[in-house]
Amino acid sequence: MVVGVVRLTLQIPENNSLKGKRRVIKQIVERTRNRFDIALAETGMSDSHRQAELGLACVGNDRRVINSVLDRAINYIDSLGTALISGHELQIINL
Repeated sequence: MVVGVVRLTLQIPENNSLKGKRRVIKQIVERTRNRFDIALAETGMSDSHRQAELGLACVGNDRRVINSVLDRAINYIDSLGTALISGHELQIINL
């Protein structure tokens, strides 16, 4: 079994409230989850209205497939244009 995990740091520069941040994050999570069938959740920076941290996870049996799915998910989130990716960490674990 192979588990891929990504910690994604986002900037939402034009946002002025936590309510606006929740709307942006919800949109990113729902669209990405539906398109790639991976697990996503806001995992940090919940008190900041201009920054967010998302966790993405994918499980499978082929390391290359997991890496590809997570890379495409990161690129998709970037292409949405609702938030800027300021950093990401990708880790693939063989169990």
